[in-house]
Amino acid sequence: MTAAGPGTAAGQLERLLGARLRDCRSLGGQHGVGHYRCVLADGRVAFAKVAGEQLSAGRAGFGAEARGLGWLGEAGAVPVPEVLGWDDGVLVISWVQAERAERRAAGRFGRELALLHAAGAAGFGAPWPGTIAGLPLPNEPGESWPEWYASQRLLPYLRLAVGAGTFGAADARLVETVAARAAELAGPAEPPSRIHGDCWSGNLLWSDGRGVLIDPAAHGGHRETDLAMLALFGAPYLDQIVASYQEVAPLAAGWPARVPLHQLHPLLVHVCLFGAAYRDAALDAARRALAAG
Repeated sequence: MTAAGPGTAAGQLERLLGARLRDCRSLGGQHGVGHYRCVLADGRVAFAKVAGEQLSAGRAGFGAEARGLGWLGEAGAVPVPEVLGWDDGVLVISWVQAERAERRAAGRFGRELALLHAAGAAGFGAPWPGTIAGLPLPNEPGESWPEWYASQRLLPYLRLAVGAGTFGAADARLVETVAARAAELAGPAEPPSRIHGDCWSGNLLWSDGRGVLIDPAAHGGHRETDLAMLALFGAPYLDQIVASYQEVAPLAAGWPARVPLHQLHPLLVHVCLFGAAYRDAALDAARRALAAG
């Protein structure tokens, strides 16, 4: 194990885990968060995240991630890592031994994702402040998903994109039109589902013949959001995931046309993170969402 001074990652892990920590090594990181493979005193392997100096502990979102994993795990549907310890600057979870995706595992994941969503939520939003890729993620409660989605998912990131100069006035008006028309674009009303909230293919691992969800932005939301996120960056065997999902919980008619509406939020997040590289994709999703209405 590397030198464990109080300000080092090893020091922070030792402070959190104490005698439970035997060893750790760096795996790199992203979004200002260091990733580590840890070995515990009982022989178990764990995965740790440690907020780097450029990212304040409060922005790391480990509390939201830890609570979200616990909340998703309570449904007993899709497997999630066990939270082994956390504080504002460190999160330690059980290790997931990743494997290659297989069609049979994708089918099982689709059925289990439907059961996760069916576990439901008390309302739209979450009782904890969220983060996504180091950005604040509003989770104020709401009773109407279209209004909640507009106010908590679209407009906050539009304001960030405009403030950074990535979006101009015409771009802003386009996204504001989607937000204003969300109620007519959203399809039939549905009760709050228990969703992962950042369900892109990189947050779906395959292990022991099942899909395992990691790194959630969990909240009460619309179930089509998770499916749209899986499609955004190409989850393997997506056709099988969706077909198996529909066996358990058929989606409302017209759901494919609503995919761009649900993808607009993560694309706006990417605009805020990476600038103009995602501008055209976000604006195209906004136009397609409106055209589908």
